[in-house]
Amino acid sequence: MLIEELVKELDPEHPVGLFERACSLDSTGHSDLAVPLYTQAIELGLTGYRRRRASIQLASSLRNVGDLQRSIALLEAERALPADELSDAVAAVLALVLTDAGREREAVSIAVAALAPHLPRYQRSMANYARLLVEPDPAADPEADVRS
Repeated sequence: MLIEELVKELDPEHPVGLFERACSLDSTGHSDLAVPLYTQAIELGLTGYRRRRASIQLASSLRNVGDLQRSIALLEAERALPADELSDAVAAVLALVLTDAGREREAVSIAVAALAPHLPRYQRSMANYARLLVEPDPAADPEADVRS
């Protein structure tokens, strides 16, 4: 592969080279081989936009190989960071992983919340509906009056 030839110009443990190799493997259906390279790239100090991409792609690859809990933890950590142009990608991958983990309501909530700001109308309504998918609605709780 061409990418393998190009990264040979870098130190074998250069985070960017490891990341690019992982991307190449991942995009050709070898998530299992990409996981350790993404992990190593991040551990060796990959920074900025590439680090964010590596985290998203690592989480997706972990989903593909069945390591759902590690994927969820990684994506939840990413969601805790300041928002950027990749935040919706984090949400989309997390929604897929949560679906695989049997947490469909949470997955839909995250997906709708990520979509809401992009809608020409109904942003506030959709954000509220997304929240209510995972938060109990006190009005729907028959014991809410007792606790109030």
